[in-house]
Amino acid sequence: MNALIIVFISGVLFYAGFVFYARRLEELWQIDPKRPTPAFTKYDGVDYVPAKKWLVLFGHHFASIAGAGPIIGPVIATVLWGWGPPLIWIVLGTIFIGGVHDFGALITSVREGGSSIARICESTISKRTKIIFSWFLFLSLVLVVAVFAYFCSQTFIEEPKVVLPSLGLVPVAILLGLLLYRFKFNPVLATIIGLLCLSVLIIGGNFLPISLGKHAFSIWLAILFIYSYFASIAPVNILLQPRDYLSSFLLFFGMILGYIGLVTQPVLIHIPFYRHWSSAEGSLWPLMFVIVACGAISGFHSLIATGTSSKQIANERHSKRIGYGAMVVEGLLAVLALIAACVVIKGVQNPAVILKEIGPIAFFAQGYGKITDVLLGGLGSFVAITILNAFILTTLDSATRIGRYIFEELFPAIKNRFISSFIVVGLSAGLAFSGGWNKIWVVFGSANQLVAALTLLVLASWLLARNKRIGLILIPVIFMLTTSLAALVWQGVKCFRQQNILLFIITALLFILAVFMVREIIVWRRSSLFKNTVVPQ
Repeated sequence: MNALIIVFISGVLFYAGFVFYARRLEELWQIDPKRPTPAFTKYDGVDYVPAKKWLVLFGHHFASIAGAGPIIGPVIATVLWGWGPPLIWIVLGTIFIGGVHDFGALITSVREGGSSIARICESTISKRTKIIFSWFLFLSLVLVVAVFAYFCSQTFIEEPKVVLPSLGLVPVAILLGLLLYRFKFNPVLATIIGLLCLSVLIIGGNFLPISLGKHAFSIWLAILFIYSYFASIAPVNILLQPRDYLSSFLLFFGMILGYIGLVTQPVLIHIPFYRHWSSAEGSLWPLMFVIVACGAISGFHSLIATGTSSKQIANERHSKRIGYGAMVVEGLLAVLALIAACVVIKGVQNPAVILKEIGPIAFFAQGYGKITDVLLGGLGSFVAITILNAFILTTLDSATRIGRYIFEELFPAIKNRFISSFIVVGLSAGLAFSGGWNKIWVVFGSANQLVAALTLLVLASWLLARNKRIGLILIPVIFMLTTSLAALVWQGVKCFRQQNILLFIITALLFILAVFMVREIIVWRRSSLFKNTVVPQ
């Protein structure tokens, strides 16, 4: 089958979902462009800052939710189960579950004054439920920071040419932030300056590879955690917004080149549509649905939506573009990653062995390099890894910042962002130094999808408390809850058998917290039905 057929069908379905299905969500939440957003009502110059343009916030939001998730998951799933099952999940999951989750989390947080999903849980259900959910989110974020720091360090070692553009993006982003917010430059002119600087870094990185020698992995990990710490405490409009905005141009550029490459150099899919139910990593259900993660739905998205994006959105009418729209674009990225994996797998007898040796990022880069060979020559793989690493950095400091928010909610007495960020970084660093990516990823995937399920459950509760229908959320809640709990049990048993005590403890804690939270919500719902209370809109 020609890969363009897959692209066309996926694109049409994604467009239909954005135009028609997302409109139903807008009606459900009653979007009001005249209602002031928390970026204005709670402006503080650090976290609550209205984005200059909605595209700037889209860039931050998309860069933060994307990371390497929509690449790693589809690549692994395609190797293990064939291209058909992950493709179906990516398309349908994005339209009917992921888009609902992301849009709902963003607009609900906006309505709740920019509150995190945990605080929304408290105001809707109970303080005890909020505490349980906060601990669940905190542990999940520690996993997020650890696994992406591991991936980034591994990439710096395997492709030292990407170090300069990846880390050089930080001062360029600070320059862009100063131009936009302090010196009031024209946004278009400032963007052009930032992109020109970034282009110079990419070219320079190709000629100036940076390698740290024998202990490079540990050194890079330490550098990345130090970066995450300082980036997470800086004002959002100085680094977070402009850096993610520039990164989004990188990814759009890479995606466009990838899809043009499929037109100029047609790719035929010769690998099986479906391999088998069982694989070396486990069965298709529930494992595939947590491994693909960000390509279809991701609990981490709700943390971004309610942690940073809801504090920067300038108008409610932008919620559809930023929440649902960014999820659709991420689905398109996941489809491209799936096709790139198919290109590498073609003619390879045992792709799982190669995947284990080089990792999913390098695996994708090889495929992307072949797809864009006509356009980029031998630079395709380098461009792919450069783009991905820029996004991994956005995930690192966004996750650390949100971890700080949640830690401070758990411990109100500690309002010092320097201390709370240090605790998040320290725990993540300990986990990253203790295990490889393949050990942490599936646990992260299970926890991440369970965060998504619990977030959908909270959103359903929020709607119910306002006497609104929850039909659009109910089926996603049931499916994601059963799937992620099953995956967490499977992973916990595996960790116990492999005597990986640290990950087993984390898995067990996550499962216990999730069960307690579901129980609390059921008790709350019964109580609210008995009292017949309705919260006004």
